[in-house]
Amino acid sequence: MSTPPHPPHSAPDTPRDLVGIGIGPFNLSLAALAHPLTELDTAFYEQRPDCDWHPGLLIDGTTLQVPYLADLVTLADPTSPWTFLNHLKARDRLFPFYIAERFHIQRTEYDAYCRWVAAHLPGLHFRHQVDAARWNPERDLFEVDHTQLDADGQAEALGRTYTRNIVLGIGTEPHIPDPLRPLVDTPGVPVIHANDYLTHRDTLLTADHITVVGSGQSGAEVFLDLLRHRPPGHENLHWIGRTESFAPMENSKLGLEHFTPDYTHYFHALTEPVRDRLTASQWQLHKGIGADTIAAIHDELYRRTLNNGWPTTVLTPGVRVRTAGRIATTKIELHLEHTQQNTRTRLTTDAVVLATGHRPRPLDRILAGLDPYIRRDNSERPRIDEHFRLVLDPTITGTVYVQNTELHTHGVGTPDLGLAAWRSATILNDLTGKETYPLPTRTAFTTFGLHPHPQIPKTRPPHTLTPLVEGP
Repeated sequence: MSTPPHPPHSAPDTPRDLVGIGIGPFNLSLAALAHPLTELDTAFYEQRPDCDWHPGLLIDGTTLQVPYLADLVTLADPTSPWTFLNHLKARDRLFPFYIAERFHIQRTEYDAYCRWVAAHLPGLHFRHQVDAARWNPERDLFEVDHTQLDADGQAEALGRTYTRNIVLGIGTEPHIPDPLRPLVDTPGVPVIHANDYLTHRDTLLTADHITVVGSGQSGAEVFLDLLRHRPPGHENLHWIGRTESFAPMENSKLGLEHFTPDYTHYFHALTEPVRDRLTASQWQLHKGIGADTIAAIHDELYRRTLNNGWPTTVLTPGVRVRTAGRIATTKIELHLEHTQQNTRTRLTTDAVVLATGHRPRPLDRILAGLDPYIRRDNSERPRIDEHFRLVLDPTITGTVYVQNTELHTHGVGTPDLGLAAWRSATILNDLTGKETYPLPTRTAFTTFGLHPHPQIPKTRPPHTLTPLVEGP
């Protein structure tokens, strides 16, 4: 695929306009929308050798939970050459996709699309590990130190890039609950995070008994895949989760309006305590299980009752793991507590899959040099303004934008792929100081609040400190 011309970077010491740290879907979206803006000189760094999106969870048949229109660019610029539909056209698959009538595409297809964009988009530097970012007051610029890695992941060369602005898109990392961490760190009986499920599936399937911990979408998909690979009558699967039920994700049309810019604006304007309460209570908007997955699990279980009695499976919600340990070197013992009955028991198993979610990667390592300048809220979290900018001391004249680390300030839409293009366009409009990408003035039928939050300015003067809003 040929791409439009992009301004070459003149010299190592010449400052760039924007440096992106991390190349996941969100920074890839930003890079794609920045590509036609020839006035911007950008570079994006990623320590991995290429673009891959949760490879351990690309289970056959699993689909995105958002429509294909939630690609990297369409909801900001449907004429972009980097749309999912253009990817299909480039692969000569547009008519088969049209006939298939799929609104929600398979995860493997989304992964292939992101790889296609990354392979053709200039300005992406894989095998580059960013070590630190700091402010250089003498040059009035950020310094970004990075290490170029060879094919074996070893340091090959050191480098430094100067930039006026930074965007952090370092993504998330698997979350291991403290009671289970020693099991993961110790070799022997397989205890793996769902993020690595496909890598270890063959080993897991040799175990006599398998336990899946976690009642969200990943836990459901792993349980269903294991169930389909176990012989009837010998499933020997146990699925537990902390939620009070294996609850469906809220995906009604009005419920989905929580994933619109309108709700994001509303949420950001709330006080910090209210935002924190809402975030905790809205888990079913983004941590529930897709109704199709729940139906598929029930169908598979029901099918197995036809000729073989009840399958040897146990599905128990409302359970937390208190402690865990190994029995000799061959088994694992989980100490469980039922939160409603206030009862306890022990479960012996041969393998464990932890579908316990992901958490944002901490910014401390990369931004240690900027820590004195970062303004924080009452819980010591970075304050982030409406334009996805870290609120910094006014002496810093550059901007640090963030992607997928602002759940506490922007709400449940933060990790949602459907808001990727809108957030990228918001950042680019702020960066260029003009409406480079016109954004909608209204996106939801729901009016959130008695006094609708006014639309934020399309651009704002950089580095204006946003005061903390304390309640009435």
